[in-house]
Amino acid sequence: MARRFIFSSESVGEGHPDKVCDTISDAILDACLTQDKTSRVACETYAKSNIVIVGGEITVPNIKSRHLEDVMPINKIVRDAVREIGYVNSDDVFHADKIFVNNIITGQSEDISQGVDAKEAKGKKTAEQGAGDQGLMFGYACDETPELMPAPIMFAHRLGRELTRLRKSGKYPWLRPDAKSQVSVIYEDNKPVGVSNVVISTQHASEAEHKDIEKFCIEKVIAKVLPKKMMNGTTEYLINPTGRFVVGGPQGDTGLTGRKIIVDTYGGMGRHGGGAFSGKDPSKVDRSAAYMGRWVAKNVVAAGLARRCEIQFAYAIGHPQPVSVHVNTFLTSTVDEEKIEKAVMRTFSFKPADIVKQLDLLRPIYSKTTNYGHFGKDDPDITWERTDMADTLKKAVR
Repeated sequence: MARRFIFSSESVGEGHPDKVCDTISDAILDACLTQDKTSRVACETYAKSNIVIVGGEITVPNIKSRHLEDVMPINKIVRDAVREIGYVNSDDVFHADKIFVNNIITGQSEDISQGVDAKEAKGKKTAEQGAGDQGLMFGYACDETPELMPAPIMFAHRLGRELTRLRKSGKYPWLRPDAKSQVSVIYEDNKPVGVSNVVISTQHASEAEHKDIEKFCIEKVIAKVLPKKMMNGTTEYLINPTGRFVVGGPQGDTGLTGRKIIVDTYGGMGRHGGGAFSGKDPSKVDRSAAYMGRWVAKNVVAAGLARRCEIQFAYAIGHPQPVSVHVNTFLTSTVDEEKIEKAVMRTFSFKPADIVKQLDLLRPIYSKTTNYGHFGKDDPDITWERTDMADTLKKAVR
């Protein structure tokens, strides 16, 4: 008998307080890379009520001033990001034009910098660019959706995107920016066959009625984006299950950069090394190596070498080579797994500097990644979603 189980994944909207902070951090990163593509950025944001605190370490080499604000208006970048999300309603404490922005950014540590820079330094064993930190990163892909992503997280992202699209259309003025979605998918023999329940929680104006919100979410959002063949008479819909969601965003809950790493990756279906992405330039392998892992895993699946593929690498700070690389196909490979791992090692380079070159990461593209997952998007700027190495991998395993 086929093994039957249910797996759930969640997504959050742009107005979720943690995503507000991710959005601000990536907006500042993109502004730095626009000034100088060799910028070193580790930007953290905290939001609560009507206060935004921006901190971290930023060095923009072509800016001579010790004060970043002299050249880059951090305050304006923050407000513009919040305004684009949609926090412009007079009934919300968190408002783009009324928030207080505290900037406590400093420069990058010289000790970290010498480990990352491609030059000799006292005590450093190589003159090559090294990893910006120690750590482990995972990449994952599977054949459950056209994006080669797990179905639960892709379905949850689709709901969030559509809800945001409808809100920003202006046709539903009662919708507010904070929102969450969750989809539970039924699996039989490790293949998705149905949806058991869908959860949507969306912030709303105080005058909106629960029954109208429920009808809207089921008919205008769920029915439009989830596959009809996956829905059936037993699918359960839980819309704003508390009954009321007027107070939201940083007014209702604290926001912090990097607290939605499972939303950002594979919804729990693929593992995560623990490092957050947003606000970090590509010298930080937490971000760039995770993108590299996705590129590799996606090409393995696209090549037909496995139905599921996960790759892990680990790094030491300042060291140019990964200290380990491991490929796992979960017994779904069509050729020997060891051959796939050897083909991967021959086809790709996992040095931090080479990752940046292979994926062309020194560009202000990161605001495109912030919301609805860093993986599974169809955008030419998101180079780690290409399947351009599939044929090369096929040849390499022969």
